[in-house]
Amino acid sequence: MHRHGNIPKAFEGRNSRLYNFVAKRLLRRVYRRLAQDVANLAPEKASILDVGTGPGVLLMELAQRRADLRLTGVDLSADMVAVAAKNLAPQGERATVRVGDVTGLPFPDASFDLIVSSLSLHHWDDPEAAAPELARVLRPGGRVVIYDFRFAPFDKLAAASRAERGAVATGVPFFPKLTRFVLSS
Repeated sequence: MHRHGNIPKAFEGRNSRLYNFVAKRLLRRVYRRLAQDVANLAPEKASILDVGTGPGVLLMELAQRRADLRLTGVDLSADMVAVAAKNLAPQGERATVRVGDVTGLPFPDASFDLIVSSLSLHHWDDPEAAAPELARVLRPGGRVVIYDFRFAPFDKLAAASRAERGAVATGVPFFPKLTRFVLSS
């Protein structure tokens, strides 16, 4: 399993609780905007995977918008998974989280209708290795939607799939726009 090579230990120990606060308070508007976008893209009764879920704030926002969705989060940090599990506990069995690496996801083939990742790609050690793994767990006709900063290595994913790039306005001054990268199976 890889470590967050770009920022070692940034999401472990008390830093996981600090990021939970940041995500819930300072980034909440960003997650609300992204959740609305994902909710609009998701088919009815979709199974959604959030890669790099962190404290699970995007999944919390999705749960409020769409009661029909089955939500799964995966994160490299066991501490972040513990925080996400606590945050998602009110959702019961329809929301789960697991420890896992984007280059070796702990799920069977064709498990998800939609895979989302927000503000995580720029931490991935090997995006090129992640692309086939995302494709493996995606159901036929599914989509992968990645939101990140302009400098994230989107081009390393593009060769593996059909892709389109766009932008999502967040309404947040310090993150006015995030790149939205959509891969289709």
